[in-house]
Amino acid sequence: MPRFSHLHNHTQFSLLDGAAEIKSLYKKAVKDNMPALAITDHGNMFGVFNFVAEAAKYNTNETPNVIKPIVGCEFYLVENRHKRSFTKDDKDVRYHQLFLAKNTIGYKNLVKLTSLGYLEGLYGKYPRIDKELVLKYHEGLIATTCCLGASVPKTILRKGETEGEKEFLWWLDLFGEDYYVELQRHDIPEQNTVNEVLIKFALKHNVKIIASNDSHYVNREDYNAHDILLCINTGEKQSTEKFKDGDEDASMRDKRFAFYNDEFYFKETSEMETLFSDVPQAIDNTNEIVDKIEPLKLKQDILLPHYQIPQGFQSQDDYLKHITWEGARKRYSEITPDIEERLNFELFTVKTMGFAGYFLIVADFINHGKNIGVLVGPGRGSAAGSAVAYCIGITNIDPIKYNLLFERFLNPDRKTMPDIDTDFDDEGRQKVLDYVVQKYGKNQVAQIITYGTMAAKSSIADVARVLDLPLPDSNALAKLVPERPGISLGRLLTAPIDGEKSLKTKENLSADEIERVKSLRAILEDGTLQSSVLKEAMVLEGSVRNTGIHAAGIIIAPTDLTEIIPVATSKETDLLITQFEGKIIEDAGVIKMDFLGLKTLTILRDAVRLIEKNHGVKIDLDEIPLNDIRTLELYQRGETNGTFQFESAGMQKYLKELKPDKFEDLIAMNALYRPGPMEYIPDFILRKQGKQAVSYDLPDMKEHLEETYGITVYQEQVMLLSQKLANFTKGDADTLRKAMGKKQIEVLNKMKSKFMDGAKSNGHDEKVLEKIWADWESFASYAFNKSHSTCYAFVAFQTAYLKANYPSEYMAAVLTNNLNNLDKITFFMDESRRMNIPVLGPDVNESEMQFSVNKNGEIRFGLAAIKGVGEAAADSLLSERKKGGAFKDIFDLVSRVNLRAANKKCFENLAMAGALDFDKSFHRAQYFVVDPKDNQTQLEKIIRFGNGNQESKNSTQHTLFGDLGGVEASRPKIIPAEPFSNLEQLKKEKEIIGIYLSGHPLDDYKEEIKTFCNISVEQLADLKLLNNREVNFAGIITNANHRVSKSGKPFGSFIIEDYNASFEFAVFSEEYAKFKHLLNNDAFVFIKARVQSKYYNENEFELKINSVYFLDEVANKMAKGIMIALRSDSINEMKIKKIKEISKNSKGKLAVKFRIRDNDPNLSIDVESNQLRLEYNKELFKQLNSISERVTLFK
Repeated sequence: MPRFSHLHNHTQFSLLDGAAEIKSLYKKAVKDNMPALAITDHGNMFGVFNFVAEAAKYNTNETPNVIKPIVGCEFYLVENRHKRSFTKDDKDVRYHQLFLAKNTIGYKNLVKLTSLGYLEGLYGKYPRIDKELVLKYHEGLIATTCCLGASVPKTILRKGETEGEKEFLWWLDLFGEDYYVELQRHDIPEQNTVNEVLIKFALKHNVKIIASNDSHYVNREDYNAHDILLCINTGEKQSTEKFKDGDEDASMRDKRFAFYNDEFYFKETSEMETLFSDVPQAIDNTNEIVDKIEPLKLKQDILLPHYQIPQGFQSQDDYLKHITWEGARKRYSEITPDIEERLNFELFTVKTMGFAGYFLIVADFINHGKNIGVLVGPGRGSAAGSAVAYCIGITNIDPIKYNLLFERFLNPDRKTMPDIDTDFDDEGRQKVLDYVVQKYGKNQVAQIITYGTMAAKSSIADVARVLDLPLPDSNALAKLVPERPGISLGRLLTAPIDGEKSLKTKENLSADEIERVKSLRAILEDGTLQSSVLKEAMVLEGSVRNTGIHAAGIIIAPTDLTEIIPVATSKETDLLITQFEGKIIEDAGVIKMDFLGLKTLTILRDAVRLIEKNHGVKIDLDEIPLNDIRTLELYQRGETNGTFQFESAGMQKYLKELKPDKFEDLIAMNALYRPGPMEYIPDFILRKQGKQAVSYDLPDMKEHLEETYGITVYQEQVMLLSQKLANFTKGDADTLRKAMGKKQIEVLNKMKSKFMDGAKSNGHDEKVLEKIWADWESFASYAFNKSHSTCYAFVAFQTAYLKANYPSEYMAAVLTNNLNNLDKITFFMDESRRMNIPVLGPDVNESEMQFSVNKNGEIRFGLAAIKGVGEAAADSLLSERKKGGAFKDIFDLVSRVNLRAANKKCFENLAMAGALDFDKSFHRAQYFVVDPKDNQTQLEKIIRFGNGNQESKNSTQHTLFGDLGGVEASRPKIIPAEPFSNLEQLKKEKEIIGIYLSGHPLDDYKEEIKTFCNISVEQLADLKLLNNREVNFAGIITNANHRVSKSGKPFGSFIIEDYNASFEFAVFSEEYAKFKHLLNNDAFVFIKARVQSKYYNENEFELKINSVYFLDEVANKMAKGIMIALRSDSINEMKIKKIKEISKNSKGKLAVKFRIRDNDPNLSIDVESNQLRLEYNKELFKQLNSISERVTLFK
């Protein structure tokens, strides 16, 4: 049987155009005994590295030549790649053009072409090249006539055979024997016409013919999934009529782009042989191309960027040694023999492995950042274990002091480049990046691409939209997919539920999740539209939907990146982005570093600036005392809201129990508080407090486990113990760590034997050693890196130190850096108030741009928090206040500030936010009252006054008597007006600032909410936890939507909001008819409901509304009475008389009880009044509270 290779294939990396998974293509090709397989995605090389790596899985040492990977690309070719302006009559005409890399030169030219397609030719989503680039970079490439969308076929169809031949000859003259006629047979009439002409050209000019199938999916049955993928790409429904001319640029009104038929799949050799039986040489000639192509080795050693060392040093190692010892003398008061030995060992290892340049590059940009005022983190990850990194300023944690291991970071057995990832404050990160780009060149620095793939839930959502499945049904399907990162829809629908490699064992699904999986599988088989959605979503799962940019990854190359790897561009960044993703980028020969923007560092930076401004103290965060009593007491109280790493409720609980009294306790807690090791926290606490004995399996273990009370917490402890107990080398110890962490069974078996032999030779008992090894194996699944834990515990301590010692400035910085998250702003305002720090609204006389702290230690909202007050207006206000002092009143303000920068809308929003409340002659509503005489608002008159004053002042300055000053215009008369109601004022605050500031609409109902509600609105977020419960909750309706269903039945959807959360719910049928008059915008309501499973799906839950009341009515309808608490020594005739007097205007049906207590707060007696019966109202409670200890309702 003839051998055939597919040389024109689109994978999932032909974004939303290819549905073929690389693994599946290889599997089918190898099964069919194809000698080679090509990747030719549209305009990019995103999948190339994975493609070549996949071939290596088949081409082993035992079977080296199973299948040859061929790297190619189907480019978009245009007349002029630089042209960006087009019209209806002058369109961007793009041709397709296939190139295959014949050798290394060809591969490099492919890289150049695809990179320049983005750099110079990107228009819309199309990276375009032109013939100018082809002429320059064609060496080492094989070209074909490609598909129906290529230049030769299109010219034949549009301009005729003669013009088509001219185009054909241009390519033939350039590529010669490396130019082939590519025949495709998809039963398309135009293609048949073109093929006849192409065969004629081939015979006339002696050009060889090859067969291809332009495959976009693996099997014929995948056609529908691929068609859905095209609809996802174009945003169309599949039901839209198709326009099938094979041209993605063509369009017709009310029709969608589609492939002509289902023939564009990866056909087997026998199918291709039958299809091209009249030109059998077209099959065989693919082998000629395969033979021409030299295997490519894409995996390269890392090429470090060139670091220029100062004169007087012979090498980078020489210079690194110099700055290390220079730094050591600054870092250490005395260089002990241990320090000297450690530094020499590290320098020797770095030199042996050739990584000196890496250290120098990282130290350079970190120290530059520090020099320009960027706040840099103390380190992260295993790099903190390097004393050299500490001495040259890369890290700020002394690894010798904290027993952090260099070999955890770098040792001669390590095959890959170590990671030195760095945290910067958010703004500073960009400054350091700018420095790197400036130093190494824009073409040598790039960000790293990410591929956004269609995961289980998103593939269901996308397919459902295309197939027009109603949104509620789509959401219901997606909700059946367990909330697990990386969960596979394919496995959910096909993998065994029980047994080996089942959903229960591999994915560890719970019983509830298994039930949902069973529901999914039942739907898959029921033949409904939902079933079709699941089937096609399963095929498309994993398709690359879009590309993004890695949040932190940066690569720096020694030369122009387009000489090494393909690059692309994006609207999201000015830097280049790689076409290869982060996990393979170093294998491609370039170094990757993570530049992370850490918000916590920005908070620290802002807090330090505020402290210096308010207290004249310049805090050096690296020198704060780690035994600071206030900070440790803050941790002991668990008051860690707003600090780094330690602010969760669970962590706060453990901190209160632990009572940490040293920094090392925090390092351990940071490592322990994660799934797995959390179970050891109670023992850790009991041992620290002496309530549980600290024991060691062997006495020799005490040295390395004493700091964690005999509990193994860190990976480093295993490494150190393996060296001490069993004479492991440092490299052996790190190999053990990696093998345990990655569960490398073969390696572990060898290491165990070595451990047992070594430890027994040191006289240790074999049974005890077996226990230690078993403990280590179970521990390894969650063991944590002490270097990283120490670094982040240090950052955490810095935040806690500032919160404990400079609370107002720290919380102001926290608020500033959470300005875009209204829930967090509310949370941290509450935390500030708990700390007795008032948070005041904005004020033009006191506010800065961001949150600030006034001379009384109160936090003041910043002007930037007010919508509609732009940066220019705020700058104008602040600069004028700084120059001329505080504004005396509103008239002084408008007379001085730049009214072009601060316009009418700006002043309106300042007024509504309360920023103009400093002028007590106006309340907020007065600025908006309209004068009926001229239909102008008070504010418009005030601004006109300010404009007149400024014009008068400016004109006077240009006269002979300018020094006399201008004459002030007459102030407009103040128009009286009713103040805003409390609710109206609060609503305007929320509209302008995003939150209620001077109060909350529910403040008037605190008593009702406390007495009658058994849950908060926040708890409704997880109805499953409330299943089968009667729930009472209250809030304000902020969005009422009264609607009619498709079947004509009325229903409503509503959003209810309380102090901390909002919740959307729907009401149908009888309940809607019964309660709709109560559920309107701004209604304060109390709702009694039951949480229950939905009728059609017991795994979903709903609220069944039983009753709705206005909050005003609840107390008198549901309370049994009013409780008045009094101290016995305060009761006298006058007080009794006062109570009677207050009560006479509020007679009703509620019983009245008096709770009388003596000096002992735990002793009291309740006495019910026989005479008093009252009606609840706010004024009654206000008056009673003024003469008693407390007044409450009781049920």
